[in-house]
Amino acid sequence: MSGGSTDRGFTTRQVHDGDRTDGGSPRVTPIYLTAGFSFDEYEQASAHFGAGDGFAYTRTGNPTVSSAESALASLEGGSGALLLASGQAATTIAVLSLAGAGDHIVSSRHIYEGTRGLFLDNFSRLGIEVDFVDDIRDPAAWAAAIRPETRLLFGESISNATNRLIDVAAISRVGRERGIPLVIDNTFATPYLFRPIEHGADVVVHSASKFLAGQGAVLGGAIVDSGRFDPISSGALFPHLVAPGRRGAPSLVDRVGGNARLAYARESVAPRLGPTPSPLNAFLIAQGIETLSLRVDRQSANALAVARWLEDQPGIAAVDYVGLSSHPDHELAAEILPRGFGSVFTITLAGDESTARRFVEALQVFTHMTHLGDVRSLVLHPGSTSHLQLSEEEQAAVGVFPGTLRLSIGIEDSADLIADLAGALAASGAAVDASAPSARARVAV
Repeated sequence: MSGGSTDRGFTTRQVHDGDRTDGGSPRVTPIYLTAGFSFDEYEQASAHFGAGDGFAYTRTGNPTVSSAESALASLEGGSGALLLASGQAATTIAVLSLAGAGDHIVSSRHIYEGTRGLFLDNFSRLGIEVDFVDDIRDPAAWAAAIRPETRLLFGESISNATNRLIDVAAISRVGRERGIPLVIDNTFATPYLFRPIEHGADVVVHSASKFLAGQGAVLGGAIVDSGRFDPISSGALFPHLVAPGRRGAPSLVDRVGGNARLAYARESVAPRLGPTPSPLNAFLIAQGIETLSLRVDRQSANALAVARWLEDQPGIAAVDYVGLSSHPDHELAAEILPRGFGSVFTITLAGDESTARRFVEALQVFTHMTHLGDVRSLVLHPGSTSHLQLSEEEQAAVGVFPGTLRLSIGIEDSADLIADLAGALAASGAAVDASAPSARARVAV
């Protein structure tokens, strides 16, 4: 569903642009908890299957889901959005809408480990290859990795886990010159802090389970498209978008123009692979979107206060937060993230994994769990969880060490968070290690 007006402010749009009040006058979009929808007349069924009009089956569309899509498309500045069952589903559907057997992906090295596994283990079985760029700020490094078979560039606006940034505007130009779309995972930044489409990205994906929902209760994912698909520059790379359909049906470009990528994902990939979001989850995500700016603003302010405090503490070897001047990407962050630097970052204790264990077990306000973007502050040890399958060398390459912990800062009072961390630091026995790499050196890897 298309986005609303961009003339109004962000917070006004997050409250109003998903409204759907047809079929009565409920102020909040109802939960259409149904598998399918009855047709009022015979021709209505044909119109749906022929032109996509209206709703027929929740796997292909639902008013509650459509409402959340409309709100998110508006906030990201996209032409439309597609809500899916999880963030991993969003990445999967976005990639499979662009690439197939024999094709190639160029990706940032600094991405969520689940995405890295998807690229290396699952897509490889489908004949899709990937190369990773280490120097992600260098457009020439991205250009050098591109092959004739490359069908997309992939990166994260703020990376998991060491807050590395890519220059979206510069990297998008590398792709545009070759007709290759740039796909950005904007989960950490959210559209409140950063809107990749405004900087030249073509497709944005989210784990809506995180900041968009905010409450940690539901799973969801989303794809937002810029609507800028150009058949002249990109048609040869994506014949499935420009060729006529079965039985001579008009091509997607003929039908929807620049929205061909999203239409293909919505009509041909997502409903056939089946990662359908529950209308209940869509409702709760839409409710979360209504308070997104308030939460993210508070979380970002808390994170900056906590990171500044941590950087000055004995026993902390590194704080990898892009809001600190010690981070190598801070200058770019100050330019492109004027509203705040996000609230998920890593710290490394001056110690080993046992030090990290004592630290985590001493925390009382922070919750130990695999999640982020919650209103509650969370902590996780990547080396023994999300990055467990990587070798020590591979972990080090993405800034994960035995003493590294990922923090997701919530909306609690920052003084309480700092007091909790201070108590855990004392209990951990972390000691100043003169040989520990500095924050600047670590995040530069």
